[in-house]
This record gives sequence, structure tokens and C-alpha cells, in this order.
Amino acid sequence: MSQSLLSIDQVSKRFTRKPGLAERLAGRLSGGGEPVVVHALTDVTLEVARGEVLGVVGESGCGKSTLGRVVAGIHAPSDGTVMLDGKPITRDQRGTAEKLTTQVQMIHQDPFASLNPRMKVGETIAEGPRYHKIIPANVVSERVGSLLEQVGLEAAYADRLPHQFSGGQRQRIAIARALAMEPELLVLDEAVASLDVSIQAQVLNLFMDLQRNLGLTALFISHDLSVVRHVCDRVAIMYLGRLVELAPAKDLYERPLHPYTSALFASVPTVGTGKRVFEAIQGEIPSPINPPPGCAFHPRCPQAGPRCRREVPRLAQADDQRTVACHLNDGGVA
Repeated sequence: MSQSLLSIDQVSKRFTRKPGLAERLAGRLSGGGEPVVVHALTDVTLEVARGEVLGVVGESGCGKSTLGRVVAGIHAPSDGTVMLDGKPITRDQRGTAEKLTTQVQMIHQDPFASLNPRMKVGETIAEGPRYHKIIPANVVSERVGSLLEQVGLEAAYADRLPHQFSGGQRQRIAIARALAMEPELLVLDEAVASLDVSIQAQVLNLFMDLQRNLGLTALFISHDLSVVRHVCDRVAIMYLGRLVELAPAKDLYERPLHPYTSALFASVPTVGTGKRVFEAIQGEIPSPINPPPGCAFHPRCPQAGPRCRREVPRLAQADDQRTVACHLNDGGVA
């Protein structure tokens, strides 16, 4: 693996919510009513190599989007550090994040919601680089047209408004806007989830071509396991805010080691002629407000033992390229 560009070291993110009126009234009677703390991320550590596409996968509520927002500088971590090429991405300014770099850009799930409906797309693409003086003022229009053509649109589209485009075209515009900042790292948060399947393929192929030609590094967040397998070099599996398995995509799909990874793959239908039993993961994801002791997956894990219920498994090396957080793989007994 080449030199790491992104380093995430023991990052946790907690959100605190003040109790509502009903909760405060109930708290007076019961002696509670304290602020509610949501544990969105807990001790996440990983590195992303320069030029690599790392997939982040998990069920809804696992913390993958929060991780993306922390990496993108939208949220400051509650604990730990996020470094891009050895420099911090954010600093905490009295509980809010101050982004320190323009080298990380995010592409969101809903392209229409992320574009200003009152701004022409050319103005939207040019706003960031013009403000940060990335592109000289006398070549902004030319650069905008070049970016639109780079993502498969006509330069003349710069004078149109977002509502005049289809969903796939709007996502291409969002990609052009991100590329205009000349980033080293892209964070794609379910970037094709809202698109039709045929349009998804076009946007994914565009992303892969751009990533390969420009040498971009990317954090690719998705719930679609087939898309992740097609696009990503390595895959990180998350559960209830924790990283439970990290491995090269090929190895992970051929031989998952963590029980949650196995259950996740078994719950996804595939097209084929052979017989296969599909099993949904039993139980519900525990609340991030009150996570269970020990391994977070133990209430739903068929292989859980007494140790799993009391001791949090450490993310440990399973082989040269894979790390797993499971007592069944750390040489001990669950």
C-alpha cells in the first residue's frame, strides 16, 4: 500500500440533545431529565492510502455518515484526531467545527438538496474556487466549462438552473463542483443511492474514470454491497459506531471473518440459479444512546459467549491485510 493520505486515530463523536418538555417533567418525578448523549462513533481508527477508494458499509444508524461528515470537516470529533497528509482537518471552536482545509470535498446523497436552486450551475461550481482564489478570475468561466465537459455535460449548461437537469445530471454537477476545489480526498455519502439503477451505473463509471485519471483518494459510504465490491479497494464494516472489520474487498467478500459481516452478506439477495438461503439479521440495532456492554453485536450474534457480553473486543490483526474486532478471532474464547 502506498503512503497514507488520511489518518483517523481513535475518533469518537457524541451528540448531546437537551431533553424535551415531556422528558423534563418526567425527569422531575423520577430524578432524571439529564441531557441525552448519542454515541455516534466510538474509537474508530483507520488509514486510507493515497489513491485508494475505501468503502464504508453498515446498516442504517451504524455511524458511517457521521464518519464521513467528521472526515469532511462538517463535524469536529469529540475525541481523537483526523489528519490529512499529516495535518488536522478541523479544530473545535467552542463545540463547532472549523474546517482547516479545502482539500476534502463531500458529495451528498441528494444532489438537488445540495445545489442552490436560485443559482446557475456555473455560478455554483465557480463559487468555491473563486472565494478561495484557487482559480484566477480571468479563467473561471473557461474552467467551469472544462469541468462540466469532464463530467459528461456540455459547457453551455453552465447558464442553466438545477431544476432543468435530471437527477443523474445534477449529481454530475455536484461532482464537478467538488473537483473545482482541486481536492485530494472525496467523501461520497450514498452518492448514487437516490438514482435509478441505470443512471447509477453511469455515475459510478464516471467516478471510477475520474478517480483513476486524477489519482483521487475517496471514502465511499454506501449500504449497497454490490456497488462497494465493484468500486472499492478495501472495505470497512461498521456496527453501532464501531469499526468491526477492515479488509481488501476481494478477501472480505470471499471470506468474511466477523459474525456481523457474515450476517450482512447473507441477508442480501443475489441473482443466480443455485439454491441459497437468505436470512435477515435477527433483532434490532441497539440504541446508540444506551449501547450494550461488551461487544455491541452480542445481542444479535448467534455465536456470542459470556466474554462477548462483558468485554469490548479490540480491533486486532487477523492477517497481513485484515483487522477484525471479535473475540472469536483474537485467539481467545468468546
